[in-house]
Parts: sequence; structure tokens; C-alpha cells
Amino acid sequence: MHKELKGWLEWLGIEEPQLTALHGDASSRRYYRVEGQSPALIVMDASDDKESVPTFIGINWRLSDGKVRIPGIRSYELDKGFILLEDVGTSHLYDKCSSAYYEKAIKTLVTMQEAPHEGLEPYDHGFLLQEMNLMLEWYLKKHLGQKVECVEGRTLLTSFMLIAKEVLAQPQEIFVHRDYHSKNLMIDSNDELVVIDFQDAKSGALTYDLVSLLRDAYVVLDKRERKRLILLFKKLKGIEVDDETFMRWFDFTGLQRHIKILGIFARLSIRDGKDAYLENIPLVLKYILDVAAEYPELEGLAAILTLDEKDSEGFNF
Repeated sequence: MHKELKGWLEWLGIEEPQLTALHGDASSRRYYRVEGQSPALIVMDASDDKESVPTFIGINWRLSDGKVRIPGIRSYELDKGFILLEDVGTSHLYDKCSSAYYEKAIKTLVTMQEAPHEGLEPYDHGFLLQEMNLMLEWYLKKHLGQKVECVEGRTLLTSFMLIAKEVLAQPQEIFVHRDYHSKNLMIDSNDELVVIDFQDAKSGALTYDLVSLLRDAYVVLDKRERKRLILLFKKLKGIEVDDETFMRWFDFTGLQRHIKILGIFARLSIRDGKDAYLENIPLVLKYILDVAAEYPELEGLAAILTLDEKDSEGFNF
């Protein structure tokens, strides 16, 4: 495939292209820097997931129309699954965790939420539950080896139904990136934030991307700073609800996302051999338990997830 990718680049006029592999995301897509080009270029190889390429291009257009800074598309080949993109550098928000950049990220989020959402799949009740069930199947059963009996299963379902209800209680039909965090926000040479990895966007809840940013699986923010940024977002959006209601939306949306992430990180390890994601499970679990401790109705969920991984071997509910 490397040969075919180089052949396509040569067809585009890049003589003897030299490619350097870049660290990819959790998908099957592969990224390469095309060395020695001016302007700098990145090529995405989605040959194992060709059907994702039109989706990527479509979301790119939506965000461009919405005045969101994203890597520009220079060329693409749908049949092969190749996209040639602007290279926006190597610096991420993850590398520069400062209040100024997080404020930029909040303002970028507010702008992004104005992008057209029509035609995107909805983050509906069924999908919210489907995502949370990944935790049951991949994290509890396969990763921890727990046998979840009837009582625990009912407790989880009750908790998942409550969480989904709270996620859907807030404003909907908003463009949702779904992975708006420190490693998917880059900083270009003009010190602008550039949004990447947006191809899985859906139409959904107001606070979903806010949670992704401020309860990031890779970065821990100071609680006071997080609260300040949450209220900055609320102010910029002009949301007319009390702070307590808004925080409940934020907390329960975070629970849905982090429960899903437990399942996804376990699946990436077990199914795809990507064990590095396991390092981030303790922080994700802490987010869940910290929030659950604030809401008595989530006591049962917390009890099931409090079991330490080291003690799980041979233990059945």
C-alpha cells in the first residue's frame, strides 16, 4: 500500500515523495508527513476504511462553512481512500496547557457548535445506551473478567437510563465533534487552534464537547479552572439556566462519555492490541467515581465500578 500511496503522490506532481509515519489515532487510518514540501503536507491513508473518506470530506466542508480552523484538503482519491492535507505542525493543546489556550478552545467550541448539523446522525437515546454498554462488555466482562449477575445488570441499566435521560434533557441538535480534547486541538504557526479528527461528528447535546475538553482523558485540570471555563462557555452561549442545572448536564454527559471510554480503551487493548490506552483508564475511572459521589442516585453504579482491578481476578459478583 505504501507503494500505491507514493504512486498517487507522484501522479499529483510530488517527485519521489519521502514519507515519515506519524502517530495515528485509535482508528485504522494512517498518517504520513510528506517531507521537503512547501507548503508542508500530510497524507492520510484510509485505504482500510475507504467509506470514511467522503464522510471526512463532508464534515470538513461543514466546519469550513462554519469558519472553524481545520487542516485544508489539497486533494483526495475516493477509490483508494487517500487524502492530501495541509500540515499544521506538531504542537497540540496537550503540549501547552495554559488558561489562554483553553479559553481559545472554549471560543473555538462555541464557533464550532454553529456549524451545520442537519443530516448528521443523532446522538439519540439508543446510541447513548449502546455506547455505555461497551463498558459492560469490554471493560467489566472482558478486561476485568467480572461475571455481572442479574442484580448488577439491572443496576447498570437503571443508571444508564438515568444518565441518558439527563444527557437528552439539555439542548440538542448541535454539531458534536465527539472527541474534542487536548490531542485533537493543534496550534499552528499563527498561534491559532486547529481542530482535527472530526470525521465521527454527530448531532447531539450541548455539553458533550465541553466535557471532552474539560474532563479530558489525558489532562487533569484544576477544579477551579475547570469551573471557570464551564461558566465562560455558558456565558458565551447565552444559556439561560441556573448554574446547578448546567453543572448537572455537564456531569451526566461526562458520565456517559467516560463510561463509554472505559469500554473503548479496553477494546483497543483486547481487540486491537493498542495497550497504551490502558494507562488512561485510572483517570477516566476517577472522573466517573468523583461525579457519582455527588449524586446519591448513582450509588449503585459507583459500587460496581469501585472494585479495584488488582482484586478482580477470580472474583464474581
